[in-house]
Amino acid sequence: MELLAQFIDIVLHLDQYLGGWVVQYGMWIYAILFFVIFAETGFVVTPFLPGDSLLFVAGALAAIGAAEAEGGLHIVRLLATLSTAAILGNMVNYQIGRFIGPKVFQWEGSRLFNKEALLKTHAFYERHGGKTLVISRFLPIFRTFAPFVAGVGAMNYSRFLLFNLAGGLGWCFSLTLAGYWFGNLPWVRQNLSLMIVGIILVSLLPMLIAWLMREKDGEKA
Repeated sequence: MELLAQFIDIVLHLDQYLGGWVVQYGMWIYAILFFVIFAETGFVVTPFLPGDSLLFVAGALAAIGAAEAEGGLHIVRLLATLSTAAILGNMVNYQIGRFIGPKVFQWEGSRLFNKEALLKTHAFYERHGGKTLVISRFLPIFRTFAPFVAGVGAMNYSRFLLFNLAGGLGWCFSLTLAGYWFGNLPWVRQNLSLMIVGIILVSLLPMLIAWLMREKDGEKA
């Protein structure tokens, strides 16, 4: 429980922690950010890692550092690092899905594997096809399972790469640049923790709406 509390604290106060890591680790911060985004998108057992909020906060810190003429994060290097991590992460996740194959749907639930989330992502993939790889980039948990499901379903690799590039670049550039453009505003700078909570809630809203609609349909039935 203590470890979970520490993790939640890091996510909710990501601006404070990330700012400290930039000072502490220097250029190694890019390797840390690469690993987090790569793991969040590349390993089907790590959907809990911060994604949307991390991109926004990193962009905001890059804007603050540029405005104050300090070292810190450089927006071009940041965009290149995050986009590369997101795209390569999906490619690895796809290959894992291809290797494991359809038998994954027979696995029982465990602490590391969320079968329910896999089944929901598979249903989403069946409805939307390759567009799932783009849409899911902006949906926590779905983002981690979508390339895996594409691999399990043996999606054409060239088609997968196209959607992967579009989704990865769109996700990283939109959220990181949003943080960069708005992160230097006084209100945003003073309330980054509140912005993080807002981003998390907004990103979870589509799944909440889908759950409510499913519950409503269940009551009618």
